[in-house]
Amino acid sequence: LAGTAGLSQDELKKMVGYKAVDDHVRSGMVVGLGTGSTAYFAVERVGQKLKSGELKDIICIPTSERTREQALSLGIPLCTLNEKSRLDVSIDGADEVDPDWNLVKGGGGALLREKMVEIVSDKFICIVDESKLCQGLGPGFPLPVEITPFCHEHTLRVVAGLPAIKPFLKEAVLRMGSSATNKRDGDNIAVTDNGNYIVDLHFKDVLKDAPAAAAQLKNTVGVVDHGLFIGMATEVIVAGKSGVYV
Repeated sequence: LAGTAGLSQDELKKMVGYKAVDDHVRSGMVVGLGTGSTAYFAVERVGQKLKSGELKDIICIPTSERTREQALSLGIPLCTLNEKSRLDVSIDGADEVDPDWNLVKGGGGALLREKMVEIVSDKFICIVDESKLCQGLGPGFPLPVEITPFCHEHTLRVVAGLPAIKPFLKEAVLRMGSSATNKRDGDNIAVTDNGNYIVDLHFKDVLKDAPAAAAQLKNTVGVVDHGLFIGMATEVIVAGKSGVYV
């Protein structure tokens, strides 16, 4: 699709959000709806196509309270993983994408629900604008780690000291204010939809072994889950200056 020069970032996000739904969502499917500014447009597109009758008999699983509210406002039928433990497709954004399609997600705080939904999807379509592409995960975007409130300072220290994390780490920061952004926008500890806290790991260097970092984080008691999505994306749709490409 040519002719994206001069489009705003929002217009690019809309292009990939709509394309993901047009290419991958068919009537009768179970569909995972992602969270964030790019996924927003995919949810919008599902609502449009249901309303027009182009899509019928689909049911969707939202990955956050925000997405659930948006979907309900558009009349999209919803369920949870309790009713459907296998999905045909999930569509979601990412904060960083490396050349192996490993992702950092969770800038918007929904990483646990996103991972639970996307791991049981036959296809996970990742939608991003070109600014999210990187040569290696780490320096470009802080890595969120969802942890239990119980002894959270202890868990933060353990996470910061992990062998695959520590040599590359600049600082580990407890997310404050709204859980939906990693900017400090309040004085209280940010709480996720699941009642947990988030530690954002800021890196000075590229993570040398992202799969090892993922495994070590997941094996840490007190860590609920983390924003490294390793080997999960089946396709990445990118909106760039020269057009939209897969």
